[in-house]
Amino acid sequence: MQRGPTGHYLPISTVGETARAFVPAPLPPVPALEIDGELGALLDAASTALGRLDGISLLLPDPGLFLYTYVRKEAVLSSQIEGTQSSLSDLLSHELDNTPSGLLEDVSEVSCYVDAMQHGLALLKNGTPLSLRLIREIHARLLDHGRGSGKMPGEFRTSQNWIGGSRPGNARFVPPPPDAVLETMGALELFLHDQPVKTRPLLKAALAHVQFETIHPFLDGNGRLGRLLITFILCAEGVLDAPMLYLSLYLKKHRDDYYRLLQEVRVEGNWEDWLTFFLTGVLETSAAATQTARSLLRIFQRDSEILRSEAASVIRLHQHLQRKPVISIAEAARSLNISAPTAAKALATMESHSIVREITGQQYRKLYTYREYLDVLNEDTI
Repeated sequence: MQRGPTGHYLPISTVGETARAFVPAPLPPVPALEIDGELGALLDAASTALGRLDGISLLLPDPGLFLYTYVRKEAVLSSQIEGTQSSLSDLLSHELDNTPSGLLEDVSEVSCYVDAMQHGLALLKNGTPLSLRLIREIHARLLDHGRGSGKMPGEFRTSQNWIGGSRPGNARFVPPPPDAVLETMGALELFLHDQPVKTRPLLKAALAHVQFETIHPFLDGNGRLGRLLITFILCAEGVLDAPMLYLSLYLKKHRDDYYRLLQEVRVEGNWEDWLTFFLTGVLETSAAATQTARSLLRIFQRDSEILRSEAASVIRLHQHLQRKPVISIAEAARSLNISAPTAAKALATMESHSIVREITGQQYRKLYTYREYLDVLNEDTI
């Protein structure tokens, strides 16, 4: 259905020129969405895949083994969309205080993403509602340090921004003027709380993501926070018990379609094509994450069998690496409460079985990675 624009334009004057800013109408769309036929079947399939993904915790002896690194992969991918060059190995090394100086800013930015994500999820688990206050608090964490730290962390913008182009006049899109941000975000908050109507969680996440990106309420970090919002909504709605669904890889692979469809919603009201794109992403991403978890389980079980007759320190180290797959000798000694020589010997044993590999090439301050575990998770990242 072609509805026409999903909002109205306002003339603005900024940076010495006039332009038109787009102010979206409150959700849900009017006229109502047509969720039937192929789109209805896709929504059901995506919901089923999401349920299967949420149930992956029944397969994993400890979901934390998967989530610790999977959450960090999402942080890397989402930040790569914004132009950072940090890899998953860089981030995990940074968390052991071994960051190469040239990567410090990029890795620091990704580290903030992990912190913002975990902080938001912890608040939701403790019963804090998904509100504007929570969104601002998460944003403050997201821009705590790094490139965006001087761009009003935790505060809605008070100046005009634009997307693409060097100025509003040649921009790909100009969001609402600053004096319309609070009103449009307030309407989005009501929609998140099922006002004026109750909306199925997956549809709510799909619609709210577009609305957030259209309002672009902050000076920086809108893309990363808009992607986080999808997961926060699904966790807040009880669809996911753990943050297992992240769409950054799908959006990165289909970036041109993603931006085109966002604009088609604004200009033409083409919600159905956007929903088809979004739900396809949920379906594909859920299936891929489920497969990744199963692959990791096979790796863990195979390596446990290989190490079965080794010393207790080696077996304990293998269990630790399933949770944190990058480690130093000092960290291994501290975490397992063993001596540094015993930790070094355990790592050497695992290296002889080709389970870990040393990645610095240095004589001192060596770092080891759980080789195949990181290879699986590093797929599709830089």
